[in-house]
Amino acid sequence: MAPRLPPPQQQDFPAQELYAPSPQFTWAELQSMATDGVLTPLYEKSFTPSGLDVTPRLRARAAALVVPDRIRRKVIAGRMTAAWIYGCADAPERLSLLVDAKHRISSLRSARGCILHEVRLGQLDVVSIGGLLVTSPLRTAVDVALHVEASRALPALRMLLSRDELGVRLRLLTLAVEASTRVPHKKAALRKIAALARTADPQPSDVLPPEVAA
Repeated sequence: MAPRLPPPQQQDFPAQELYAPSPQFTWAELQSMATDGVLTPLYEKSFTPSGLDVTPRLRARAAALVVPDRIRRKVIAGRMTAAWIYGCADAPERLSLLVDAKHRISSLRSARGCILHEVRLGQLDVVSIGGLLVTSPLRTAVDVALHVEASRALPALRMLLSRDELGVRLRLLTLAVEASTRVPHKKAALRKIAALARTADPQPSDVLPPEVAA
């Protein structure tokens, strides 16, 4: 019989939030506990106790387990991976990892389960969550608008805009995309933002959709 985790209320120490194969529990044991409803799959081979509120920090920790140690400090989770970490998209099949231009992609060997993108990042574009570098909410929204097809980008952008704690606003996103220079798909990104503006709740008169503000 698979080992069962004691209910949190019966523990005299903080409950463990994230489980992955280790000397404590094997992969088979974790799967068995998930089948029994004791654990809930989070990402790849990581699990959380059932009923636990999954936070961006937990998602980032789960993603970090997939990133090889040798490149973890040189990459930044971005695009739809960052949107997932913020709770605004489904878990990605493969992690989208950004590499600052000062670290050439060619210097990093390919990592299983990860896609590397070479980009330029500003000081305010990156935050640390759960031991993993992640693009800021605004940079995430900009990258999703620029680089993700509309069918996946629009739902994620709506979620990013709806989370007040993330601080992403439609007008701010519009200005950030418009300020992007020498980037592909800029016009397509502005069309996505215009589509968001048309379906958004009425906004103050000084907040204009891209086609009006342009």
